[in-house]
Amino acid sequence: MSSCGCKVCIDMGSQFQATMGEMRVRTGELLFCLSDSLANSPISSQPCIKPDKWLKVDEILSELRLDNDQYVQVMDRMTESFNRGLSKEHNAEAAVKMFPTYVRSIPDGTERGKFLALDLGGTNFRVLLIDLKPGHEVRMKSKIYAIPQKIMVGPGRSLFDHIAHCLAMFIKEHKLEAESLPLGFTFSFPCRQEGLTAARLVHWTKGFKCSGVEGEDVVRLLREAVARTREYDIDVVALVNDTVGTLMAVAHKDSKCLIGLIIGTGTNACYMERLENVELWNEDYDDPKEVLINTEWGAFGDDGLLDNILTQYDKNVDEGSMNRGKQLYEKMISGMYMGEVARQVLVKLTKEKLLFNGEISDELFTRGQFYTKYISEIESDAPGDYTNCLQVLEELEIMSPTDEDCAIIRQVCETVSKRAAYLCSAGLAALLNKIDREEVTIAVDGSVYRFHPKVHNLLVEKISELVKPGLKFNVALSMDGSGIGAAIVAAVAERMKAQKRELNNDYI
Repeated sequence: MSSCGCKVCIDMGSQFQATMGEMRVRTGELLFCLSDSLANSPISSQPCIKPDKWLKVDEILSELRLDNDQYVQVMDRMTESFNRGLSKEHNAEAAVKMFPTYVRSIPDGTERGKFLALDLGGTNFRVLLIDLKPGHEVRMKSKIYAIPQKIMVGPGRSLFDHIAHCLAMFIKEHKLEAESLPLGFTFSFPCRQEGLTAARLVHWTKGFKCSGVEGEDVVRLLREAVARTREYDIDVVALVNDTVGTLMAVAHKDSKCLIGLIIGTGTNACYMERLENVELWNEDYDDPKEVLINTEWGAFGDDGLLDNILTQYDKNVDEGSMNRGKQLYEKMISGMYMGEVARQVLVKLTKEKLLFNGEISDELFTRGQFYTKYISEIESDAPGDYTNCLQVLEELEIMSPTDEDCAIIRQVCETVSKRAAYLCSAGLAALLNKIDREEVTIAVDGSVYRFHPKVHNLLVEKISELVKPGLKFNVALSMDGSGIGAAIVAAVAERMKAQKRELNNDYI
């Protein structure tokens, strides 16, 4: 594979010149030079952004652009946070909690049978029926159920009763009343696990505020809600968070998969750690001497380690959130907040009369109305084409925007999403360096990764710059990972229980 270096001259009425260094992006086995596309970007296409205006826009956006040394610092501080979370001495005050998941093994290919999965991690949840067949074949039936806003912020009992009711409807629909299938429960919120089927919610994220749940065992709450229906029985054999499920779904086919990542409504990562490094481990040290760690890295920076790169936009987003001062790393990366960061910038540019002749619509001025999906849509436009951008602006009731306005908006979106991807890359590079294996696959799921046209490339680009020389990595989409993965965790749990029984029988 070859690389190239090039210089792109952007004529904006004066001799404004930008020099591009070597920038390589990998998509599968494809390498290409980013400057090929940047030469035709909105900045260089006609009509150009006026030079004096661009300099003012660029100055405002520069606050969101970090240099490589700053990303190295983020990576190093993330590693420091990982080690504090794993330490018995420092875990209590650590921002990144590094919870052991009690999942001790990835799939070995022998898992078979039918399993249920329940996937709760955002404003919707899914129920799945998974049938694992020979040859890594997975057959799936699933249904999505909404969680009304009033339930998201109401009593915890109402939330679990709603889940149990929807689960009952799914079981009836698929005529499973007579069976008691093993169920894997994906619960994608910070939990302190006390076993494979016991986990206490530490605190809510992603807009949930259900009372009476924090500090409680969520598996017990689910079982009690199911019992109240008096309609069916389930056997909850594993509780996992969505990152673990994401990892396991890819590991079912790829044994090198040791990291799971979510970039969606929220962000989190998990990875396989040696037991000797997990000082809070309170179970046996039998083989395999490793366990998946749920990092809960969305809270990175809550202890001040990101203060030097937080912008006023980030602070405004945090001030307006339901969990002020919490999940600061997540608020710079995830789909729940990225659009709001961009909106804050667009409002500032409009107030500075650099957009829309200084006239702002009520929609754009309203917090939360510039959705993260708008960023993906705007960046999906071909260079010089503003079809999606114009449609977004129409939804925001902004009439008659100029091409110059659209070009500036695109630059804002690209700057915000690139920072998000690069910050995520710093965390992933920290994990790859910590695992320190020759080749590792990173399983990824989440709406930001799935629908943003450049996030995959940006992740690969920045990880390549930060990871230790000689370490190889692959980034793979996990298809329905948080749902299928939960069932696979359940299957692995059943397989390991059977193996333990056989081992015990050998000693009798």
